[in-house]
Amino acid sequence: MIPFVDLKTQYLSIKDDVLREIAAVLENTHFVLGDHVARFEAEFATYSNCEHAIALSSGTAALHLAFLAASIGPGDEVITTPLTFCATVAAIEYAGAKPVLADVDPHRLTLDPKKIEACTTSRTKAIVPVHLHGLMADMDPIREICRKRGIMLIEDAAQAHGAEYKKQRAGSFGTMGCFSFYPGKNLGAYGEGGAVTTSDAKLAKTLRMLRDWGQEGKANHVLRGYNYRMDGVQGAVLGVKMRHIEAWTEARRRIAQRYDAAFGALGLEIPANPADARHVYHVYAMRFDDRDGIRAALEARGVQTGIHYPKPVHLQPAYADLGYGPGSLPVSERASQRLLSLPMFPEMTDSQVETVIAAVRDIARAAA
Repeated sequence: MIPFVDLKTQYLSIKDDVLREIAAVLENTHFVLGDHVARFEAEFATYSNCEHAIALSSGTAALHLAFLAASIGPGDEVITTPLTFCATVAAIEYAGAKPVLADVDPHRLTLDPKKIEACTTSRTKAIVPVHLHGLMADMDPIREICRKRGIMLIEDAAQAHGAEYKKQRAGSFGTMGCFSFYPGKNLGAYGEGGAVTTSDAKLAKTLRMLRDWGQEGKANHVLRGYNYRMDGVQGAVLGVKMRHIEAWTEARRRIAQRYDAAFGALGLEIPANPADARHVYHVYAMRFDDRDGIRAALEARGVQTGIHYPKPVHLQPAYADLGYGPGSLPVSERASQRLLSLPMFPEMTDSQVETVIAAVRDIARAAA
């Protein structure tokens, strides 16, 4: 069976370095935040072309604190997309604001700039484009809408470590960028983790306080904060992985190129890869009308797949009260019915890639 993702093979390739750095955390007893986390923050800020990175306990925490640091709260509206993990919308509600959903562009599957204007009101405080599957949203028109209307731009870059739009890195476009280091991400911890990137020193200071119970100095609680700190072990693991992130990203892109060449020749719907983007392929998501049938056939051929996401947020039962029924965001709904993610991890062998290609080719031809 070819796995959808193979975290063990990656671990074995860096095992000695990881164990050495974890041992250093155990020896210095900086179990929460500490030197390893601080070093990782500096490295990730540089990697993301930002002045600051604030390491946190999860990507959800990153979104939540970004909204709080931006003074987003009750009475405010935040525009985002329904084709995302529910944390994007949940974090808006954690801050007390109202999520307003705009449909996605049918090509990129990211927030459609043409759909944003109709969603803006006098209460719109922020726009949150989600960089989906490793591809950044069409940022120039979104940034122009924010500039023209005085709206804050906050990136959900949970799937876009190292992605670029017109040679500018994810996380550096908005006032803040929010990242996840969940284990399956392109840069994944060995547990939960997240970060906010920003070049605003005042926001960075606020975020550092908010993650640590609002403290400015020991036991001086200036803000009502949270326990959203990154632990030292995760900082150590991520520090090791930072040495490899670019090589791993280029490996993903080479695999995607092979997929593109093979499946494009068959007329299949391959992921968008615009000339203005550096797609980092967190997942390689194709679109099939008979998605479930194709998935079952691939499983029978020994190829695991994933679905991101089977239901857009507005059709999830937990978010029915947002008021969007079936048919209200049709591009997102149609995409969620058709997307199927193929195996994609940097350690894939040539043989594994060829096996996936052969299986998809054979199944697609049989279904034609």
